[in-house]
Amino acid sequence: MTTTTPVDRSYAAGLAMKTATQAKGSSNLGQEDFLKLLTTQLQNQDPFQPMENGEFLAQMAQFSTVSGIEQLNGTLSGIGEGLGSFRTATAASLIGRSVLVPGTLARADEAGGVHGAATLTDPAEAVVVTYSHSVTGQLLHSQTLGPQKAGQVNFGWDEVPASLVSSRVPLRVSVSAANADGSVPLAPSVYARVLSVGSTTDGRGTLLEVEDQGRVPAESVTSFR
Repeated sequence: MTTTTPVDRSYAAGLAMKTATQAKGSSNLGQEDFLKLLTTQLQNQDPFQPMENGEFLAQMAQFSTVSGIEQLNGTLSGIGEGLGSFRTATAASLIGRSVLVPGTLARADEAGGVHGAATLTDPAEAVVVTYSHSVTGQLLHSQTLGPQKAGQVNFGWDEVPASLVSSRVPLRVSVSAANADGSVPLAPSVYARVLSVGSTTDGRGTLLEVEDQGRVPAESVTSFR
């Protein structure tokens, strides 16, 4: 006749836990595993020192908590997927409009204008903006803005030749800040047309296909026309 000691029972419960964990291939156990472990623990408990009611209720409360967390995770996942679809649908309203994105290539809009902005980290005595033909390199227009404070400086050329407007040839925009010490080039942003809208690979983000600029995260867009 074989007798089972409390040590053997504890070992059996621990072995059951190890087996369930290895079957899952990770250190995380699910609801089904939790019930199996609780049943094993009850079957192997010392009959002379059974589990107290408070301990049993505490473990059941833990089981309920695990179940609730899993349901909450499922709900949040569904909400996240819904928000992703909502963001994509909202971004779709930008198709055909122009958004401000970092870049040097810009095409004239239907009104015959090219617009953009540059950021000054320090005040400048003047800001010089030039517009050149992106293919031939020919200088088409230049404008000098007066003294500017630090921050965003908006610029625009509203009289682009009709031939360039109709052909929609890209113009290359260059911006520089002038001070007594010389001229410093700036990285401009230009208004470019949104061609289409898509999602990131994981489906959690929205991408805008912007003319001449490629794919741009929708959350990076701060202004549109």
